[in-house]
Amino acid sequence: MNRLRNWGAAGGIRLMLGLQVGIGAMLLVGDMLGAGIFTPRPTPAPSMEQPVRPGDQTRRFEPRTTPFQWPGSSTMPRRLQLETQGDRLHLLGQIAPGDAERFAAHLDGMEAPPRQLSLFSPGGSVADALDIGRRVRAEGMTTTVQDGNICLSACPYILAAGTSRSAGPEAMVGVHQHYFGENTLLPAFIAVEDIQRGQGELMQYLDEMGIDLRLMQPALMTPPHEIYVLVEEEMERYGLITPE
Repeated sequence: MNRLRNWGAAGGIRLMLGLQVGIGAMLLVGDMLGAGIFTPRPTPAPSMEQPVRPGDQTRRFEPRTTPFQWPGSSTMPRRLQLETQGDRLHLLGQIAPGDAERFAAHLDGMEAPPRQLSLFSPGGSVADALDIGRRVRAEGMTTTVQDGNICLSACPYILAAGTSRSAGPEAMVGVHQHYFGENTLLPAFIAVEDIQRGQGELMQYLDEMGIDLRLMQPALMTPPHEIYVLVEEEMERYGLITPE
């Protein structure tokens, strides 16, 4: 009997060690993916250059190699660039951790906050996007995605913060699943608590901004390596753009 107990205890320890090794391996693979050592399996979704129509809205997505570039730039900036033109502030590039603080400092250094925020971003840090959005709403700014520009992944949450919101007919606004936590490439089952907490905070934010929470449905159904491009009727239905 004691031998059986000892074998059971040892088996439990071996099982726990095996799980820890497995999780460690997944962490390593996630870090390698982030460093570009490995690449994820290609998705059958069409490329982003392909026109979108209702019912055909899912496209392949890689923020670092998006074909959409700001005029005069050959690459997508790895963190937000802030450019002021009159009473309009342009946000360009990926949303990196710490960009919310940079955005706040930029506004604090202006004599008067800009009236409109123009967005051109493939997304990035959700937490920073929400903080930027709350500051945008507090300043009473409007938001827009101009024709030919993109607002993807975390970027639509900044769009949602405008007191009035618009997107040009040729603009691309899209959503997908997000990772929450320090390692943004971990499978969801490893970071369940972070995922659930993050989704809860995101839903609270959308509710604060007066956005229909049904926006979460296409987001949650689209994996991170794809993007679901919203058509105008959907953006109106969810309140992501407002009537003129």
